[in-house]
Amino acid sequence: MSSPKKASASKGFKTGESIVYPAHGVGKIVAIEEQEVAGMKLELFVVDFEKDKMRLKVPVAKAKSVGMRKLSETDFVDRALKVVQGRARVKKTMWSRRAQEYDAKINSGDLIQIAEVVRDLYRADTQPEQSYSERQLYEAALGRMARELAAVNEVSETEAVRLIEENLNKGPKRGPKADADDSDDEAGDETAADNDEAEKDEAA
Repeated sequence: MSSPKKASASKGFKTGESIVYPAHGVGKIVAIEEQEVAGMKLELFVVDFEKDKMRLKVPVAKAKSVGMRKLSETDFVDRALKVVQGRARVKKTMWSRRAQEYDAKINSGDLIQIAEVVRDLYRADTQPEQSYSERQLYEAALGRMARELAAVNEVSETEAVRLIEENLNKGPKRGPKADADDSDDEAGDETAADNDEAEKDEAA
């Protein structure tokens, strides 16, 4: 049995607050309730994901370890928009391997990694069409990024998508080939991406 909302804040999160949950993106804490499991009282965040019409109950004690976080600060959002302006970096590996990496980035909950997927899979009108699976991953990443931007900037999701697309179009002339060279201002992002890859390899 769950008891109704007992607290309005816990572990730095409060009811009515928008948060990011790695596997589902932006949600809203609608309640903090207590549930009894095997004779122990468990405090839970009740999180609604309006876009997916889904409700999730996250144990308060595990919120941080599962990667639940507050919305990004405005300057971090600006960094993510700078990332999408960069040159696409496409690895010369099999698509199935790249697709797995893109999927892991989308579900990392990290706005910068999600922005990298948007950048790498974006196709301008002058470029070849995306494959069905590329398009799906691109739209998943774009949707995740747009929902967080919309929540942070308090604008509609449509306006957030438009803002991302404007920044994508500020980027270098895009070609389908893999780019070996990077401009200087992207060197920092490259290092971060390398570190992410190293961490993934270690985890594997």
